[in-house]
Amino acid sequence: MATAAPRDTIAPPPAEQLPTRLKLFHGFGSIAYGVKENGFATFLLLFYNQVVGIDAGLVGAAIMVALIADAFVDPVIGELTDRTNTRWGRRLPWLYAAPIPLALAWMMLWSPPEGSTAFVLTWLIGWAIVVRSLVSMCEVPSVALVPELTSDYDERTVLMRYRFLFGWAGGLLMLILAYGVFFREAGETDPRGYGPYAIACATLMAVAVLVSAMGQHKRVAHPSPPQPRQAGGLREVAREMRKTLSNRAFLWLVFAALFAFTNQGIAFSLTNYFLGFLWQFTQLEKVLYGLLLFATMLTAFVIIPPLAKRLGKREAAMVAGATSLAFNASLFLLYYFDLFPGLPDKPSVVAMFAMTFFVNTGAIVLMVLSSSMMADVVEASQAETGRRSEGLFFAGYFFMQKCATGAGIFLAGQIISWAAFPIGSAPGEVSRGIIANLALGYVIALVAVGVTGLFVLRRFPIDRASHEQRLAILSGAARMDPDAEGMHP
Repeated sequence: MATAAPRDTIAPPPAEQLPTRLKLFHGFGSIAYGVKENGFATFLLLFYNQVVGIDAGLVGAAIMVALIADAFVDPVIGELTDRTNTRWGRRLPWLYAAPIPLALAWMMLWSPPEGSTAFVLTWLIGWAIVVRSLVSMCEVPSVALVPELTSDYDERTVLMRYRFLFGWAGGLLMLILAYGVFFREAGETDPRGYGPYAIACATLMAVAVLVSAMGQHKRVAHPSPPQPRQAGGLREVAREMRKTLSNRAFLWLVFAALFAFTNQGIAFSLTNYFLGFLWQFTQLEKVLYGLLLFATMLTAFVIIPPLAKRLGKREAAMVAGATSLAFNASLFLLYYFDLFPGLPDKPSVVAMFAMTFFVNTGAIVLMVLSSSMMADVVEASQAETGRRSEGLFFAGYFFMQKCATGAGIFLAGQIISWAAFPIGSAPGEVSRGIIANLALGYVIALVAVGVTGLFVLRRFPIDRASHEQRLAILSGAARMDPDAEGMHP
C-alpha cells in the first residue's frame, strides 16, 4: 500500500478543465438510467398490483428477487469492461451494443401475457433482470469514464452533477408525460396508458445512450493504457475482483449507500400511493409535482459546488442527507397526527410542495456527492493494487444499489400489505385510517434506515487532502517510470 508523502515535496498533477460540450454529452447518456429508475420505482409495483391484479407483497418480493439476481451481473460487467481492449477503448463498444436490445426488453416488461399468478410473476422477474442487465451495460461503462476523463477532485463532482441532472430530467420527463398525457384521462390504473408509456420510454433510452456515445467518441475512442493482470482463468479473475472490492473506502461508501438507496426504493415505490390517496393530487397537480422535482435537481446542481468546497464531499453529503431525512419524516408525521395544513379536508398542496423541495434537494445532493466519492476510490485502490478498476468499482456500487432498491421496493410492498391497502381502489375510496397507517409505516422505515446510513457514511476515509496527496504519489511514480503499467491517474 502506498504511503503518504509530504505535500510540499510532490505536487498533484494539474487539473484539466473539461469542455462543457463533453460534460453535456457524457451526462446525456444517464437519461436512460433515469427513465428506467423512474419506471421501476414509480410505476412497476403499481402496474402489476393495481392493473394486473397481483398482491403488492408478492409483486414487491418478485421485483426484489429480480433486482438482487441481476445485481450479481454488475461486477461481471464491470470487470469485463475493464478488460475490454479495442481500438475504441474499453467503454464505447458497450455503449453502442446495448441500447437497442434494452429498448426491446423494456417493452416486453410492460406487456405481460395473461396467465396464472406464478406465470406472470416469472415474466416480471425474467424481463426485469434482462432490462436491468442491459441498463448496466450502458451505465457501468459510462460512469466508469468519469475517473478516466479527469482525476481532479472537484471536476469529478461536476461530471456527476451533469449525470444526475440529465438522469433526473429523463425520469421526470417521463413522469410528467405519464401524468399529463398517458394517464391524463383515467389515472395510473388505466391499462391503456402503459403501452404508449413503454414505447416512449424505450425510444428515449436508446436514443440517449447512442447520442451520448457518439458525442464522446472523439475523446475516448482510443486504446486504453495496459493494465497489470495476473495470468490464470476464472479463479484468478475472481481473486483480483475480490482484492479490488475489499478496499476499505469502497466498503464504507457502499455500506452507507445501501441505506440511502433502500430509502429511495421505498419512497419511489410509494409515490403514486401517496400522491393519489394521501395528498389527493389531481393530474395537473401531479404534473406540477414533477416540475417541482426538476426544480430541486436544478437547485442541487447549483449548490453542490460551493457546499462541497466549503465542507468537503463527505460532510456536505451528511448535512444534505440529515436535512432531507428531517423534512421527510416531519412531512408524514404531521399528516399522521392530523397537524398538516388543510386537514381534515385535502392537505395543503403549497405546504407539501415546500417541504418536498427540501426533502428532494437534500437527497439529490447526497446522491451526487456519494457518486463523486466513488470516483475518488479508484486512485485509493490503484495505490494498493497497481491497476485501475473504474468499471469494477462502479459495477460494485450498482450491485449494492440494485440490492438496496430491491429491498426498498420489497419493504414498500410489505408496508402496503401491513396497512391492508385494498387492490383496485381509486382515490377517495380508501379509509383515512388505512392511509394514516401507510404514512406511519413509511416514517418508521425511513428513520430507521436513514439514520443508520448517515452514521455509516461518517467512516468514509477519503477527503480532498488525501486524494490530492495520492494523485501526487501516483503521478511521481509515473514520471519515474513512464512505461509502468497501471500508473496513469
